[in-house]
Amino acid sequence: MPLTLREKQSVTRELAAKYARASKKVKSLLIKQLVELAGYSRLHAARVLKRPPKLGRPRSPHGKRGLVYGPLVIEALRKVWLILDCISGKRLAPFLAEIVPILERHGELRLDDDTRKKLLSMSAATIDRRLAQDRRSMGVKGRSGTKPGTLLKHNIPIKTFSEWSCTEPGFVEMDLVGHDGGNTRGDYVQTLDVVDVATRWTETRAVKNKAQKWVFEALKHIIASFPFPIKGMDSDNGSEFINYHLVRFCAQNSITFTRSRAYRKNDSCYVEQKNWSVVRRTVGYARYTTDAQVMLLNKIYETLRLYTNYFQPVMVLTSKERKGTKVTKHYDAPKTPYQRVMASPYVSQEVKDLLTNEYQTLNPARLKRRLLALTRLLLKSCSPDVENSSASETHMTPDEGGMPHAAN
Repeated sequence: MPLTLREKQSVTRELAAKYARASKKVKSLLIKQLVELAGYSRLHAARVLKRPPKLGRPRSPHGKRGLVYGPLVIEALRKVWLILDCISGKRLAPFLAEIVPILERHGELRLDDDTRKKLLSMSAATIDRRLAQDRRSMGVKGRSGTKPGTLLKHNIPIKTFSEWSCTEPGFVEMDLVGHDGGNTRGDYVQTLDVVDVATRWTETRAVKNKAQKWVFEALKHIIASFPFPIKGMDSDNGSEFINYHLVRFCAQNSITFTRSRAYRKNDSCYVEQKNWSVVRRTVGYARYTTDAQVMLLNKIYETLRLYTNYFQPVMVLTSKERKGTKVTKHYDAPKTPYQRVMASPYVSQEVKDLLTNEYQTLNPARLKRRLLALTRLLLKSCSPDVENSSASETHMTPDEGGMPHAAN
C-alpha cells in the first residue's frame, strides 16, 4: 500500500536527520531508500532530504481541513451583515461585540453559546472571504450639478482638505445631492447632506429644488438636529450656499463660514463620501420631483439618521506615508458616530446621557426594515422606466421572517 502524505513526510524527516551527517556513499543509499519508499524521483528525493518538510496541520480523513465556521455561524453573520447595510469586514469585525447583544436583546438573533463565540471571534479577512459571493451578487454610479455663486464668494474664505485637522465636534461640511435621474432639465428634488468632520455624524434633509429659501430652511432644521452646536460650516461654490441669507445667519450665530475651491471635490471629501454611502445607497439615482416624494424622502431620512449615526461604524484616516509611488494609509479603529460623540471631551455629559437613552431603545433590524419599506414606496412613486433603471437593483428586500436578504 502506498504511503500517505503524512507518512512520506515522517519518513523524509527521519532519513534527513541521517542524511545531514552521512558520507557521500551513505547519502546515495539514503536517496535510493527514499525513492523506493515514497516513489519520488532521485532528484526530488535529494532535494527533500536537504530541506525536509515541516510538520503540517493535521488533516481530516478526507484530506481537507475541517470547517471552523459552520452554516449556523455563517447564517448569523449574513443576517448581521445585511442589517448593517453590507459593510466591509474591517468595519464589521470590531463592531460584532457591540451589535450582536443588541440584536439578541431585541429578538432578532437567537444564538447558542458555541455559535456566538465563533461569530464574535471571526476576523475581518474571514468575514470578507465568507461573504464574497453575497457581495458579488449586489452591486450600484453620479455627476455634478453645482452652479457657481455670485461675487460674494470672494468674501468667503477658502478651506482645503489639508486644513481639516479639528478634533472638536461642530465643524461640518455640506453639499446638495441632486435626484435628477439623468435628466437635469427643470426642477427636481435635492438632498442637503451635512456631515461633522470630527465625529462623522451625518444629517440629511430633502428639499423641492435648489432655491435658496428651501435650502436655508432645511439647513436650519439640520442644525437643530445635531446633538452638539455647529461652530463652522464649509460648502462648495453653489449659489444655494453662497448668498447673503446664509452669510448673515452665520454671522448672527457666531458660525465660521468657509468654502472649497472651485472644481476641487477633494476639498469637500468628507461630505462627498456620505453623498454616496448614505444618500445614494439608500435612495438611489431615480428622478424625484413631487412634494409627496419630498415628504417620503424626509420620512426615510428621519429613520436613516438613527441607523447611520448609531449603527454604521466608520474608519477615520489618521496618517498617510508616501514611499516613491506607493501611499500607505493608516486608519483608526472602526467606531460609529455615536461612539465618537460619546468619547469626545467637548460634548457635555447631559447630551451624552440623552444620546445613550435613545441608543438603548433602538433596534437596528427594525430600523433597516422600515428603511426598506419606505424606499420601496419611494421607488413605486417613480415611473416604471425610472424604477427599472434606478438603483433598485441594488436594494435589499425583507424575507418572510422579516430579516433582510440580498435581492436577486
